[in-house]
Amino acid sequence: MKKLEPNEKLDIKEILKDLENYRPKRIGWTWRDKIEELEMGPFKYKDCSTPLENSVPLPSAKYFDNIDPQPNNVITTEIASGRFEDDIRRMRMAAWHGADHLMVIRTAGQSHFDGLIEGTPQGVGGIPITRKQVRAQRKAIDLIEEEVGRPINYHSYVSGVAGPDIAVMFAEEGVNGAHQDPQYNVLYRNINMVRSFVDAAESKKVMAWADMAQIDGAHNANATAREAWKVMPELMVQHAINCAYSVKSGIKKENICLSTVPPTAPPAPCLRLDLPYAVALRELFSEYRMRAQMNTKYIESSTREATVTHVLNLLISRLTSADIQSTITPDEGRNVPWHIYNVEACDTAKQALVGMDGLMDMIQLKKDGYLGEKARELKERAVLFMEEILEVGGYFEAVEKGFFVDSGMYPERNGDGIARKIHGGIGAGTVYERDKDYFAPVTAHFGYNNVAQYDESAVDDPASLIGGCTFEKPEKIIFIDELDETDNVKVRLEETKELRETSKIIPEVEWLGDGIVSLDLFLPVGKRVAEFAALEFAKKMGLKDPEVIHKEVMHPSEGTRIQLKGRIDFTIDINELEIPPEPEVLSEDEIREEIEKNPMKIVAGTVGEDEHSVGLREIIDIKHGGIEKYGIECHYLGTSVPVEKLVDAAIELNADAILASTIISHDDVHYKNMRKIHEYCVEKGIRDKIMIACGGTQVTPEIAVKQGVDAGFGRGTKGVHVATFLVQKRREMKNEN
Repeated sequence: MKKLEPNEKLDIKEILKDLENYRPKRIGWTWRDKIEELEMGPFKYKDCSTPLENSVPLPSAKYFDNIDPQPNNVITTEIASGRFEDDIRRMRMAAWHGADHLMVIRTAGQSHFDGLIEGTPQGVGGIPITRKQVRAQRKAIDLIEEEVGRPINYHSYVSGVAGPDIAVMFAEEGVNGAHQDPQYNVLYRNINMVRSFVDAAESKKVMAWADMAQIDGAHNANATAREAWKVMPELMVQHAINCAYSVKSGIKKENICLSTVPPTAPPAPCLRLDLPYAVALRELFSEYRMRAQMNTKYIESSTREATVTHVLNLLISRLTSADIQSTITPDEGRNVPWHIYNVEACDTAKQALVGMDGLMDMIQLKKDGYLGEKARELKERAVLFMEEILEVGGYFEAVEKGFFVDSGMYPERNGDGIARKIHGGIGAGTVYERDKDYFAPVTAHFGYNNVAQYDESAVDDPASLIGGCTFEKPEKIIFIDELDETDNVKVRLEETKELRETSKIIPEVEWLGDGIVSLDLFLPVGKRVAEFAALEFAKKMGLKDPEVIHKEVMHPSEGTRIQLKGRIDFTIDINELEIPPEPEVLSEDEIREEIEKNPMKIVAGTVGEDEHSVGLREIIDIKHGGIEKYGIECHYLGTSVPVEKLVDAAIELNADAILASTIISHDDVHYKNMRKIHEYCVEKGIRDKIMIACGGTQVTPEIAVKQGVDAGFGRGTKGVHVATFLVQKRREMKNEN
């Protein structure tokens, strides 16, 4: 299979080719390799892992030799566009930004399926659960992990009454981790308790065979309870039940992960509530792994708010350790799974965790005082909760009495917990005692299967009686392609063929060709009026199906920030674009070395009657990263400088260059002033000895050069661009002479 190349798009058709015969390259979960002391660029790191071979560094990395240190935590991103061929592309983007745990979300409806659904179309907004789709994603991930140089864990959900069937398919297809928690089925899906726990035993046995990491679902209690911060003792009890059940089912403790979620978010005093809970969890469950997820209960549609909460949660992860760091995005509040926010969330985690590198070498959590006392209190409450469960007859009886997801801090109860009937729920009465001659020649099988009656030597390897089951003999797997004639990957690829096979492009948010764009507006009215005014603006701008996705009051009457999305239905052809070459930029070291060897002096000013100075000062001043920092001697003459004065000063100071800023553009005065500078330098006999560069918001390089000057700089110009020009132009002039 062809390797991925960084400068080539991932070919979905290549992924689908010969898919029925593809086998995953590996099974089992992989943790990152921590490096005790990693040296990258000018820095040493204490809490980082093996760097990637290919990646996209943080934006600020350009100031540090483009290094891209990776924290020691496995980084999760959750992907749920519902079209697996587009999820694959998002997986690749996320992996380049540091994600190595790609978690693909199922739909609620799929959790209720009574059996493994083969060949069905994907669910709306959730993952595909068909073998074809899972296999295609694993095949793509096998390629992506070779490209980035790090194993990538593929993850989904083993829940609902089809749980064991799904677990088998996941084990066969190289899925490396999954959520599996029978309590989740009981409490949140109203699946019969007996059925859920029997299914869980079977599922966990299969997951143990495949060496999969298991993540529990206890965190759903604090996402559901009315006052989430009061269910912390219950959360620990749920963790304990699932951990014990998983160990009994054969899963290694190092593969059992507690899904920990800080119960609060600002404006609550979250660290005072969340940190003791995190400490208590680590102390009570020290033998297990921690998967830290941000709290979604309080996520609204503000990207800024979600990011701040995310960083506070990451601080707790660094203070108390997290083996897996999940990255929830504002998609939760917007219900729009944007490509860009998956990537931003990965970058947020990477930036915050690397920024806090070595934190625990410098500080220590206090064991006495509030933190230690609160952590102990939470553990005591959890133990008392577990004791009462035993007193009433066990877990099933406790659920029937509504013990769980009650918003009172145990032993307080508010009577608002989730109550389920022991003999009720989905799948009630569907568990039967096996017949005495029951025979199941399956490798990873839970319970009595009567193998000894056939061959005593096969008790520990029942599949040997049939030459191996699908776990040992994947060629026995029956591959079923999609059956829906109107909604399948072939149809969707045909719909987007022009965008994949020609030079035409269109914006996208969730999947190729969706044409979705987003806009930010500030409207000087209240929130309600702003919302509907924004929709009208969008329609007048030609956007189809506009929808407001975020409203934020700046002041009840003075103004509202609106973010909206809409769709366009036209493409552009990139082959028809006129794209000027990207300006060459020398390294800062090379510029400094040149100026040190050959000192340079410039005069600068805003010419004519122009009083604008900000842009020129940003190009010059060291504070703004201007050319002064390279050692260039700058003489700033101010604003409204006559052309003659600028040139005369250059002569008097024996300057190497003139930098002129010109913003005002009516009657093309900016270009006329450029022409005057050039002509006056000719008149004074210095034009062949001096460099002239002009800049401003309305300046284009091409038109500036036509006026006789050496270079023009427009919007977005930085000091390094001007310094590069000055160094290169002076070299050129010396060679000519």
